[in-house]
Amino acid sequence: MRGVAQTDMIDNTVFENKKAAYYTLGCKLNFAETSAIGRQLQQAGITRVRKGQRADICVINTCSVTELADKKCRQAIRKMINENPGAFVVVTGCYAQLKPYDIVGIEGVDLVLGAEQKLDVFQYLDELKKKERGSVFASKTTHIKTFVPSCSADDRTRYFLKVQDGCDYFCSFCTIPYARGRSRNASIASLLTQAQEVVAQGGKEIVLTGVNIGDFGHTTGEKFFDLLKVLDEVEGIERFRISSIEPNLLTDEIIDFVTRSKRFAAHFHIPLQAGSDATLKLMKRRYDTALFRHKIEKIKQSIPDAFIGVDVIVGVRGETDEFFAESEDFINSLDISQLHVFSYSERPGTQALKIEHVVEPREKQHRSKLLLDISDRKLRTFYESQKGSRRKVLFEQSRHGDKMHGFTENYVKLYADYDPALINKVMEVVVGDFNAEETAMAAIFPSPHIRHEEFLLSMSK
Repeated sequence: MRGVAQTDMIDNTVFENKKAAYYTLGCKLNFAETSAIGRQLQQAGITRVRKGQRADICVINTCSVTELADKKCRQAIRKMINENPGAFVVVTGCYAQLKPYDIVGIEGVDLVLGAEQKLDVFQYLDELKKKERGSVFASKTTHIKTFVPSCSADDRTRYFLKVQDGCDYFCSFCTIPYARGRSRNASIASLLTQAQEVVAQGGKEIVLTGVNIGDFGHTTGEKFFDLLKVLDEVEGIERFRISSIEPNLLTDEIIDFVTRSKRFAAHFHIPLQAGSDATLKLMKRRYDTALFRHKIEKIKQSIPDAFIGVDVIVGVRGETDEFFAESEDFINSLDISQLHVFSYSERPGTQALKIEHVVEPREKQHRSKLLLDISDRKLRTFYESQKGSRRKVLFEQSRHGDKMHGFTENYVKLYADYDPALINKVMEVVVGDFNAEETAMAAIFPSPHIRHEEFLLSMSK
């Protein structure tokens, strides 16, 4: 592997007036890391390509959570190469860590960087010299130990702050520990500094991201709960959101804290994966349905209007018809707001491949449809429960025709007539009724000048 000493010899004038294009697949953590890569290249004088321009450098940050994700990554790589002929092409991310030599075999790829190398991309650019075959720099999973801070702002006025990376859980169906290494994290002090930088940039909302954020603390000996308490005191941030957190790591202490906190939103995203104890055992999950039910009931008892999103995987190896029926009944019984349903995809090297019972693709589709129907019903019930409630919405800058939207603290999505003056503003609204198509709801915004101003509230999908 080429070391830093050699990169010190690169003539930095090579990067002057160069333009870079970025493409990110997968989770919010990937988006935060792409943002960090972009800042690194910007410091070297490389600007982001504008619409209609060709890039000199293409960076594709990949995902590998499913076989379909791998396919989408390959398609994205080839598309970037075709649209930017002659560009220096860098591929990184989870797919690059797991299958680097599959990627480097794609004609036009110049550099493949693994998890340990991706946030130091500048050290590997080699003066942007294209070669007949690209180079691979990817450490073994056991050598992935570095935590590099990342914080990104998307076009929706939210910031995504990476607090943790890697995972020690090794669930039977999952490749993430092999793609991202063991659990590690930033220090609370450094994360506080990054949050304060978001305030300086005018940010109002921060989402805490990571692979297994509730496992925060391995690197520094600190606790996730302590991080929440420190961030809750950051003046200038309207709200923090906790991204997906394992049910066994979502402690009652954390739930009670969110109930009384100044800035943490009444919004939880909790992976269930299966509502059958037998299936959870096959998956090697670290909780059972009784614990999961307790967490949902605890949240609803403490914060009745909380939005609760739940991840579920259908069709894993070993999920018999009986086990799925148990799962469906259990999910139906939960007071949750929305499901995120995924079909199981076999991943090389995982323990799940040793399980004999295989669910056919058509049956996976059938099970997905059943759970998505449940999700639609629960989401409608949640939205209807919000009628007449007074909420705060943070309007985002993305535009959809003549409309703009924003989210309340409990994740209700609001649309309004586009008005640049509302971008990144927190406004109070009162939730009204569904419209005639029952795909939107009216909301009333109290104003000292206008008695009633109507906004549209769309069901969040």
